[in-house]
Amino acid sequence: MNKNSSKFSAFPYVLWVLFFTVIPFLLVIYFTFTSKSTGNLTMENLANASKYFPVLIRSVYLAVIATVICLVIAYPLAFTMSRCSKRTQRLLLLMVMLPMWMNFLLRTYAWVTILDNNGIINNFLSSLGLPKLQLINNRGAVVLGMVYNYLPFMITPLYSIMTKIDKSIIEAAQDLGCNSTNVITKIVLPLSFPGILTGITMTFVPAVSTFVISGLLGGSNCFLIGDLIQQQFLGNEYNLNYGAATSLLLMVVVFISMGIFNSFDNDEMEDSMV
Repeated sequence: MNKNSSKFSAFPYVLWVLFFTVIPFLLVIYFTFTSKSTGNLTMENLANASKYFPVLIRSVYLAVIATVICLVIAYPLAFTMSRCSKRTQRLLLLMVMLPMWMNFLLRTYAWVTILDNNGIINNFLSSLGLPKLQLINNRGAVVLGMVYNYLPFMITPLYSIMTKIDKSIIEAAQDLGCNSTNVITKIVLPLSFPGILTGITMTFVPAVSTFVISGLLGGSNCFLIGDLIQQQFLGNEYNLNYGAATSLLLMVVVFISMGIFNSFDNDEMEDSMV
């Protein structure tokens, strides 16, 4: 393939990035630093958005918790899947991805039906003569919704990287006297580190910006940064400038997080080269 044909094949991707990434980002910058009434340059939008810094911290905090839980659940599951036969791997992967075929909103509403004060769990407790539990409209319900909806985003990259780990490497380590713990910590964990970073990124980014899950499972008791942005663009408080400023703050957090993850990835590559 010559140089001209390579440029031509990349042209659709360049257009996609231009229209759906660069231009929207420039619009966010424009509305952030302009006044809604006059259109003049101003820092007022950022100043107003910074007042909700505690909401941003809460969003990051819950997203980190959900990401860690997803990693704890997904890692042994992905490793077990990667050690199964090819046919079993395809079946298990299908079961992991099957909920993703259902609408995101419907999946979250299902948890409302389960956790509601008159939902399945509380009705079952009432039938046993036990008091009802407050399972919804709290942070625990929001984290549960995040873990359920974003767990496949953690499993998929881990499974993909673990299937590439040669079984003979593990067998050689066992022949040399490594127990199961040493095999995991010395062999599997370092080789699967790129999958861990990818899974963390794919889980944390949508979790920190979610608004559907917090709106349905958290209610007014768990107001997150995604809910604030949603109100500015789609709610009664329609304000493009203020919403753009809040979105910019969230993007800064996401970019910083991705930079941290990438630095860990680079450090791991340097260590492996040494």
